[in-house]
Amino acid sequence: MIFSSVFAFSQSKMACCKESATQKFAMLASDKKFVMSHANPRPYHFQSTIGKAITYKTADGKEANAFEIKAKKSTNNWLFVIHEWWGLNDFVKHESKKIYNDLGDVNVLDLDLYDGKVATTREDAGKFMQAVKEDRAQAIIKGAVAYVGPNAHIATIGWCFGGGWSLQASILAGKQDVACVMYYGMPEQDINKLKTLHADVLGNFANKDGWINPKVVAQFEANMKAAGKKLEVHQYDADHGFANPSNPIYDSGATKDAYAHTIAFLKPRLK
Repeated sequence: MIFSSVFAFSQSKMACCKESATQKFAMLASDKKFVMSHANPRPYHFQSTIGKAITYKTADGKEANAFEIKAKKSTNNWLFVIHEWWGLNDFVKHESKKIYNDLGDVNVLDLDLYDGKVATTREDAGKFMQAVKEDRAQAIIKGAVAYVGPNAHIATIGWCFGGGWSLQASILAGKQDVACVMYYGMPEQDINKLKTLHADVLGNFANKDGWINPKVVAQFEANMKAAGKKLEVHQYDADHGFANPSNPIYDSGATKDAYAHTIAFLKPRLK
């Protein structure tokens, strides 16, 4: 598999340095094979009639960008959406609207961990992903938690780069967290961090993903069990990035099934 050697290399190199799960993911952008395995996205355009761009204050004294869709009726239910390594693009906004319509009673907030940058080439995507500073990303997430308020029930979802950050956002949301969905993202490997989760996790993974492969997923399952946390896993005979229709390796069957599980997982937890 194309990512196997990369993952093994990163595992051995990083074991001594104790990089976080998100830093391990970002470092893979230095490997040409990893970058080339991500085809440039096909043009994808979406114009929302119900969402709007906003800014909010972050925990580091700065501001962050986001795309917000407010529920028709006032509710404390919030879904944080975290983008792929491409950035907060039209695909993410379109997916957010779809989830919003299917969930019903929920506010949706698309977080922008790239601070306004959006990539259209894999080279730029790699640069942008590696430029993300852990403390800044955490400040953006903490700022979002503060923005929605202490009474908010927060669920998270993300793909690829955002899949790993969805899990980290759930950890950072603390007791306000009610659900976490991650699509082929880097699992947290620190059992002590996993013990701080306050919600169940749903993971949609790709068996042909040579990086977050079935072995990595199995280890995640073992770690979650050791942490005493519930993890629901669905695995597909598909490639990394299978759920993005702008991706040439898009798998409609896997996407449909994973999405159905995602909505079924989120609905009872956001009520």
